[in-house]
Amino acid sequence: METVPLTSLAKAGGCAAKYSAARLETLLAGLAPADADDLLVGLDPADDAAVYRLDDERALVFTVDFFPPLVDDPRTFGAIAATNALNDVYAMGGAPLLALSIAAFPEELPTEMLGDILAGAGEQVREAGAILAGGHTIRDSEPKYGLAVVGTVRPDAVWPKAGAQPGDALFLTKPLGTGIVLEAHRRGVAPAGALEAAVAQMVELNRDAADALRPFEPDAVTDVTGFGLLGHAHELASRSGVRAVIDSESLPALTGALELADAGVLTGGDRRNREFAGPHVEIHAGAARTALAYDPQTAGGLLIALPESRGAVLQATFASADLLLERIGAVEAGTGVVLR
Repeated sequence: METVPLTSLAKAGGCAAKYSAARLETLLAGLAPADADDLLVGLDPADDAAVYRLDDERALVFTVDFFPPLVDDPRTFGAIAATNALNDVYAMGGAPLLALSIAAFPEELPTEMLGDILAGAGEQVREAGAILAGGHTIRDSEPKYGLAVVGTVRPDAVWPKAGAQPGDALFLTKPLGTGIVLEAHRRGVAPAGALEAAVAQMVELNRDAADALRPFEPDAVTDVTGFGLLGHAHELASRSGVRAVIDSESLPALTGALELADAGVLTGGDRRNREFAGPHVEIHAGAARTALAYDPQTAGGLLIALPESRGAVLQATFASADLLLERIGAVEAGTGVVLR
């Protein structure tokens, strides 16, 4: 096992391993908890994390996320898994406070390899200003790693998926294409530098983007992960009772992602995302950009809806902080998602 690549032990890696969104909706139907005044965000509707109010000034943000390896380097795998979990707290407008490891490892894996996974995660947790305080480990033939994360947020400053309004502009803070690039790397057809660019993005916390966004009081925010941009845009639109119109030509893409998609490099998550969001999406775009919009992301960026009047200043603020922010569309009255 010492020489076996981590990804060879996984059926699917990263957020592409997520349960299908359509089946998840069926599974969770009817599981909403009894009325609880202080549960600000729970399963009705579900969001990126749960939020529980402690008092008028403080609320807890709680989330959990883990998955099989998507890269072979153990430290990088740990860092990506930790980033993906921590980013759910940022997507709710909060700041991470405490994390616990969730780990499933084959007993035959070298202890040094497991230590590197934990070390990579610990570095990201510390960068987020939080503490990795313990966790739980079980034996499993397929390695998996992630975090349960607790954060804090003001009760009146939570960012839900369900608040988008007609007249809002839509913004995205990271390029798309991690699933496509990782699949191309597994097939040995990724162009030079593509994997490195994808890894660099996946270990980038959404902390700085969230900090820059916070003063603008966005109407709705979610992070783009396993359900792809169109899957998460559908969630935002349906829960807000609006239509999301996305300009495919404005979508930022990782190095090589569009070319690879045009060549037919897609993941299994692409098919599941089309099954979930497809009935609610009107497509008026080319095949490659459509694939980019359905591609499952790992540790993706924030999808933001905020009033058009604040958009130009938000863009200037991100530019001055050297942060990516692409305007990708708008929110209108109506239902569904349009990719034009």
